[in-house]
Amino acid sequence: MGRGAQIPWYNNCLLWGMYMRLFLVIWLISFLQCDPKKNSDKHVTKQWQAGKEIPVLCYHNIRTILDHHSPELTVTEKTFDDQIKTLYNSGYHTILPGDLYNYLTKGSPLPPNPIMISFDDSHEEHFSIAARELEKYGFKGVFFVMTIAIDKPHYLSHQEIYDLAKAGNTIACHTYDHPFLTKLPNNEWAKEIDEPKKLLEQITGRPVYYFAYPYGAWDERAVDELKRRGIKAAFQLSAQQDSRNPVYTIRRIMVSDSWSTVKLEGEIRSSFNRKNLAALTKPAHSL
Repeated sequence: MGRGAQIPWYNNCLLWGMYMRLFLVIWLISFLQCDPKKNSDKHVTKQWQAGKEIPVLCYHNIRTILDHHSPELTVTEKTFDDQIKTLYNSGYHTILPGDLYNYLTKGSPLPPNPIMISFDDSHEEHFSIAARELEKYGFKGVFFVMTIAIDKPHYLSHQEIYDLAKAGNTIACHTYDHPFLTKLPNNEWAKEIDEPKKLLEQITGRPVYYFAYPYGAWDERAVDELKRRGIKAAFQLSAQQDSRNPVYTIRRIMVSDSWSTVKLEGEIRSSFNRKNLAALTKPAHSL
């Protein structure tokens, strides 16, 4: 066969090789033009907008025995221990207000089965009982402190508040003396918000960005005052979350001593089974 003779199978191989090189070039160009960050942002936004309410539990008194105390405001030490152990065994992971705020406003990720555990009114057993039990399971909590009670008998001391913060818990504001904010005179906002916030920051050496309404009571005026005073988010009780101020009306449920551990888990599922409005509306205030 002469040098100039054509070999069909050889020509076909050359043609297919050319096609393969062209395909690889096109694929490489498409890959390089892909923006992973853009795709990632789309995923986060979708996850954020579909976000469900995160369960937030609220405890007040923890006593050795219930005695004459209301089970709606008081749990026994045994009940509390059983409830925290149940949360741990059920795979819950505690988060803090900063974690929740970033989730609601930025779509930041949370651990599986997130839950927040909060304590109101500065009771001493929050340090001596609750914090000890949380630590046993690697849990953290948020402690809403009413500053008039600091260093009083049966209430948190300066040192205990500092130690709670140092251990990784969040110290947050619960006013000076627990008034109804919906009835607060205009000249008392500094006394109830600014001064307690400043004192807690001095004790802990950390900023105070989070707040719980006494009695869970709030109105538009209270929300506006919190925004002006550098509060990022606020917690009520179980009333409807406000669509205009979702980050300032985050819902909580009060835990009863009469609940079995099965009842506790049922209440968590039934009370926090809706979409969080904060996942649909960016907050008006950000720091």
